[in-house]
Amino acid sequence: MERIKVREYFEGEFDLPGDKSVTHRAIMLNGGAEGEAVITNALMGEDCLSTCSCMRSLGAEIDVDGTTLRVKGTQRFRRGKELNCGNSGTTIRLLTGYVAGKEIDAKLYGDESLSSRPMKRVAEPLALLGANVQTTDGHAPVYVAPEKLHGADVTLNVASAQVKSAVLLAGISAEGETSVTEPVKSRDHTERMLTAMGADLRVDGNKVTIKKSTLQAIDVCVPSDISSAAYFMALGALKGDTLCKNVGINPTRTGILTAFDRLGIQYSLLNERMSGGEATADILVKKSYMQGITLTAEDVPAMIDELPLVALLCAFADGESRITGAKELRVKESDRIRTTVELIRNIGGECEELPDGFIIRGKKKLQGGDIDSYLDHRIAMTGAVALIASENGGYIHRPECCAISFPDFFDKLGLKLF
Repeated sequence: MERIKVREYFEGEFDLPGDKSVTHRAIMLNGGAEGEAVITNALMGEDCLSTCSCMRSLGAEIDVDGTTLRVKGTQRFRRGKELNCGNSGTTIRLLTGYVAGKEIDAKLYGDESLSSRPMKRVAEPLALLGANVQTTDGHAPVYVAPEKLHGADVTLNVASAQVKSAVLLAGISAEGETSVTEPVKSRDHTERMLTAMGADLRVDGNKVTIKKSTLQAIDVCVPSDISSAAYFMALGALKGDTLCKNVGINPTRTGILTAFDRLGIQYSLLNERMSGGEATADILVKKSYMQGITLTAEDVPAMIDELPLVALLCAFADGESRITGAKELRVKESDRIRTTVELIRNIGGECEELPDGFIIRGKKKLQGGDIDSYLDHRIAMTGAVALIASENGGYIHRPECCAISFPDFFDKLGLKLF
């Protein structure tokens, strides 16, 4: 079992890898579009490599050279394919919708962790469009049978960019109009990229409507992922001034900045610009005094991936914090409510588990200790921030899972596995 010793280390300026959500969609949508595209600054972690592998199996031609990809799309997905989605929830959920509209049969599956994550939430709305999607007791493997799809009005009870995207990707092949309405607007990378690729799509508040469309391949320069930058930004607030370069600031992804605002963290957006259709900026964060906060279900969708990190910041803040409406964390790569509580407690913090979140009693200083990643990349990276900011540091066990979303995360911090 690998582990990593985390010591106090900090350097204040970082160039960061591309956004995983945008990389997934650039590969997947160009892989099913007319023409050829070049994708630059792609995040080629294990999750996005799974998307590459699946799209190749379906007939797309994809050449990878470091963080640059050349994609030649296919309009006719190959039939009868077994699509290994690895550990990637984005791959299996989006691709289930994409494949369902192509009138082919396919099996989508993944590793043990992915097989424990819910897929009924995708299959049920797709059935409203006439799709034949069968799960295995509500999970993967998922089996898609060929059906002609028709438009439908889909209302989601829980805001989910992955489920919304699955329906929209099915909707581009369905006759008539397909709409998806969410209780709260989730991240909109799919809508932005579909629009840029020529899809007939319109947005009205929390409702997105799409008509049958043919996609045209486009070049994409992927901005850096604010979900990855968040760990370095947090170190800025805890340890000293930090500049994160070329970070995507899509308004449906900047929930971490909302959390920073409420915590009282000082930051500035510099050199704001557009990159690949996404708003981008350099983000400067200063060491800050933090105060306890309250986050509810309305806040959660825009910062769902960063909530373990936000909970950690609350543990270093002054006063009590309460985070609720985050039951979705229970079905991530780990049960992130339980594993976040254990992480904070293991370094000397006070954190109480709720059915849908946490109560954190901030101490401003924490001692450190040993942490298990639970093979969850978000927990491993949150653990690294926790130990660097702690008084005594400690070990992270099984840190290699960071390769899923940020292969050189520990290299950026000058830390080595052993």
